[in-house]
Parts: sequence; C-alpha cells; structure tokens
Amino acid sequence: MDHAYALSPALVIDTSQHDSVALNRFCAEVRVRATRIALIELRDAALAADVVQDSLLKLVSNYKLRPAEEWAPLFYSILRNRITDMHRRRKVEKIFDFFFSSDEEEDQPPSWEQIADTALGPEQEVANGQLAGRIADAISALSPRQREAFLLREMEGLSIVDTAAAMKVSEGSVKTHHMRALTRLRELLESDHPAKV
Repeated sequence: MDHAYALSPALVIDTSQHDSVALNRFCAEVRVRATRIALIELRDAALAADVVQDSLLKLVSNYKLRPAEEWAPLFYSILRNRITDMHRRRKVEKIFDFFFSSDEEEDQPPSWEQIADTALGPEQEVANGQLAGRIADAISALSPRQREAFLLREMEGLSIVDTAAAMKVSEGSVKTHHMRALTRLRELLESDHPAKV
C-alpha cells in the first residue's frame, strides 16, 4: 500500500528542479531592488550587498518549499530583521569608536548614484543624480516604519497584505505608515525646492 502512494523518482526530481528554477529567478529579480533598500538604510554598499545575500540564503535555506507567493513577504521580513540587527551592531560600534577611535579617516559612504541602474546613459545619470540623492536623503529622514512601508509599497510594489506580512503589522498600520511617509516626503522635497511644485 505504501508503494502505491510513493512518487516516482523522476517526478520528485522534476518538481525539485522546477521549484529551484522559480526560486532562483525570484532571487535574481529581487536582489538589485533589495540592495537599494538596504543601501538607503545602511549607507554602505558592501554591507548592503552582504545583508541582502544573507537574507536570500536564509530564504532559500528555510523557506524554499513554501508557495512562491509567500517568498516576497518572507524575504522582506528577513531583510528587515537583518537591517535592524546591523543598526543595533552599529550603535554598539559607535560607542566603542567614541572611546577607542583612531585618527585615520573613514571612507565616505557610497552615494545613491553608485548603485543606480547602469542601463541609463551617462548624461541621464548626471541629470538625475542630484534628484536621486535628494530623494534618498528624504527617504532616510522618514521614521523606520514609514520608510519600510514606503519602500515595500512604492519601490517593491508589494500589496498591502504582503507588506503587512513582511512588516508583521496590521494592514491598517501599513496604510497609516505609507500615507504618513508620502506626506512627509512631499514636505521634505518641497522644502528643498520651494519654487518647484
């Protein structure tokens, strides 16, 4: 009777390969966008790349058998936790640096433009560089929850339901944080250039 319900080896292999291809595609598609989010949060390109890589590895290791529609909220929840961990670690490092800092100059954090899409021509990149930098600064000025809701909704295109799952908050809370983020960003950008609408 057990024999009758067993899957053939070929079917198991085919299913595994299909899932692996789909998961690999998801990871490839989400990597660049997630790195931008991590860079805005951490202001360090190498650290942002490491955090995204670690988050993707955790997703693949722990959740590869979950339905594909769950991968995005799961991944962004993992990413959020890793970024929070990094912020905590940095606070501790700053305390140590205050007491034991050397006189060596630290490298400047990379600008938003350094990870901008290379698909844009050089002239367009120069023209959009200042605007992109101002937007990145404005996003960084948001509260952590507002920033997270804005990035997941606007940059990643997650639904309210998926954003709530990733942030581990209610859908109503997502709507509130998102709306406040949009309002605050508008205020910040308009105050930067009051003459422009």
